[in-house]
Amino acid sequence: MDTNILGQVALSYCPIIDRARNVMATRLTVFSLVPGEDPPAAAFVQAVDEVWPADGASVVLSVRSESLLASLLGMKLQPQIMLEVPHFMAADPAHSADILALASAGNTLLLSGRPARPLPPDLVSCFKYSIVDVADERRQGEPPDDARRKVGFMQDGVSSVAEMELAFKRGAVAVIGWPIDEVAEKPKFSQRGAGSRPDLSTTVQLINLVDREEPLDKLETALKRDPALAYKLLRYINSPLFGLRVEVNSFSHAVMLLGYQRLKRWLALLLITASNEPNLRPVMFAAVRRGLLMEALMPEADEAVRGELFICGVFSLLDRMFQQHFSELIKVVPVPEAVSLALVDDTGPYAHMLHLLRSLEGGAGLTVQDAAEAAMLDMRAVNRALLHALAGAVQLS
Repeated sequence: MDTNILGQVALSYCPIIDRARNVMATRLTVFSLVPGEDPPAAAFVQAVDEVWPADGASVVLSVRSESLLASLLGMKLQPQIMLEVPHFMAADPAHSADILALASAGNTLLLSGRPARPLPPDLVSCFKYSIVDVADERRQGEPPDDARRKVGFMQDGVSSVAEMELAFKRGAVAVIGWPIDEVAEKPKFSQRGAGSRPDLSTTVQLINLVDREEPLDKLETALKRDPALAYKLLRYINSPLFGLRVEVNSFSHAVMLLGYQRLKRWLALLLITASNEPNLRPVMFAAVRRGLLMEALMPEADEAVRGELFICGVFSLLDRMFQQHFSELIKVVPVPEAVSLALVDDTGPYAHMLHLLRSLEGGAGLTVQDAAEAAMLDMRAVNRALLHALAGAVQLS
């Protein structure tokens, strides 16, 4: 990856969630840090291709530089790259030939915003989806059959579950982003079983046993209560992201290879992904990426610190998932002191990095840059970490 281009832009991302509450793509927003000094388009596309290969998941590029976007429109792009085109550029005859060529090549184009004048029919047919902001939405309920939009649309600017539900009622194929601050009411953790879910109870028990470094036989006894959980743990550990050269075929084998400290990371991942609630899937998506990203922000740190960073990121949405304050949650789920300070008191060595994580989730360029400076990180390092984390998430899924 050409790291030079990563110092020229500020990146942010958010999931695109379909009606089944699954992630259908990632939207990567690109801001040029210096107006008029865009990164080379070919080098930027190469960096994107390394994260999202042609035969894998899809990415929507939302480029907030007209000149860089114009260069991308004139390139040959891989099919996994979906390109967001603002309405004023779609209506500009100077870009019509490039838009038609990309559509003919099979690339997916998204029309952002509503053009002042209707586009020619041949251009309209180039766009698979339009992006409609909630603030610009004129429909208040489900449209009649004869009044549906000619192009499928995605709803942007959704800030509550109610707005999300209304967007799908209007016929949206997806929403961009997710109201992670407002999720479905969930059973609370308790000392006597972490709610009614057996897998939650077992995972919490295992985290406590590993934290106390109890003998292996005690861990195995706890895991035998939930064979499905054991299978899921082994699937995570054998994922390409973990990079093991041998296949792990038993829990005891995993402990032997990983040790207790590294095992904590994957138990944290199991805990955050244990829910079957559809509205929590995007929250789990965000938590996993936060963990991978927070760890990637300090690649030179020792393994213990990187493990703490991973757990801090993964657990940073645990309060949303279980509708409890972190001060109560850590009574059940043990975490290192630095993680506790960040989650409970918003202080300590990891607090600024948590703020950075939140700004990277759909934030604007200056917001991301300010958060990076507060965390004493340059944009090259932040962007490299973000792309590394998103690539890891693609591998994990």
